[in-house]
Amino acid sequence: MTLRIGIVGCGNISDIYLTNLPRFRGTAVTAVADLKPEAARAQGEKHGVRAVPVDDIFKRDDVDLILNLTVPAAHAEVSLRAIEAGKHVYGEKPLATSLADGRAIVAAAAAKGLRVGSAPDTILGAGVQRARRLFDDGAIGSVVTGTATVLGRGMEHWHPNPEFFFKPGGGPVLDMGPYYIATLVTLLGPIKSIRATGQIGRRERLVTSEGPMRGQTISVETLTTVNALYHFENGADVVFLASWDVWAHGQLPIELHGTRASIRVPDPNFFGGVISVAEPAGDWTAIDVGGETLGRVNWPAAEPRLANYRGVGIADLAAGLREGRPHRASGDLALHTLAVMLGTLEAATEGRVVEVAETCVQPAVLTEEDAAALWPG
Repeated sequence: MTLRIGIVGCGNISDIYLTNLPRFRGTAVTAVADLKPEAARAQGEKHGVRAVPVDDIFKRDDVDLILNLTVPAAHAEVSLRAIEAGKHVYGEKPLATSLADGRAIVAAAAAKGLRVGSAPDTILGAGVQRARRLFDDGAIGSVVTGTATVLGRGMEHWHPNPEFFFKPGGGPVLDMGPYYIATLVTLLGPIKSIRATGQIGRRERLVTSEGPMRGQTISVETLTTVNALYHFENGADVVFLASWDVWAHGQLPIELHGTRASIRVPDPNFFGGVISVAEPAGDWTAIDVGGETLGRVNWPAAEPRLANYRGVGIADLAAGLREGRPHRASGDLALHTLAVMLGTLEAATEGRVVEVAETCVQPAVLTEEDAAALWPG
């Protein structure tokens, strides 16, 4: 059984999906569409896929799942339209930009017996999954505390059109939070409550990147620094720091401390990397996952430097349909992640503890055997 995929949205991110999906077991792209027909035609010609009008892709008999690669503001509209047409849906992060829309997507799919999936599927990469197996084996013990940090100068220094990132719906929590929160939930289970503070570091941003906005000033309307404390259902407390007001730092992406050992998890924005573990009275021991299936360097094709297996979440969804089991990058995980991000901003702006009502089941571990079955190579 092959899951036939129609892509809506042919921007930059579509290229890696169009490259990877034919190589995963059980997935094939049968059509692409974009509000800009020339973008769909270009990607269709490059990857040997039919380009069709947006309105037509939802009606096609050779499309089982809509891969939603539109801008975040359109995620809910496109996903709900796909579900109404009887298609499974998988989208780029975030699931939606409001909790009401996220709930509507998950509920509509459940009512029709359809599946919802969402990026980030970096949680299925060798870096996070090898760490998860260490947790499941008891090597770390019960996590007591830890940190997750995404810190930088902001988007105006490199992005050609950075204004959106500093308006409502933008900011470091909603932009980068999905990678870190989904990873923490994969490792530790769902988050129960949130405390947070936040501020706007600078009220105006000068665009210095090359592009049409160079030299313009952006008025900042969303928090650019947030310090959060996540209390997990399993009792762990983890600090999440997200800021675009940092010129330089020495923080690691994720470092967790358990009753038996401490662990450093690779950057959750990527699929591979190096894990480090320190046991009592011991030094850090490095575990390189570069030899594992979803940790091998493969991107860019001309001169590989990174492990990039974007699309594995869809392949796992396809396998879940074949095998009658839940898929890992699920709608419930995406809704929980969205609730945590929005709850973080709410806690920071309102100065109160936010309880997270939308919970989820911790995704099942992906073994090396599972990964090899999805990516034959």
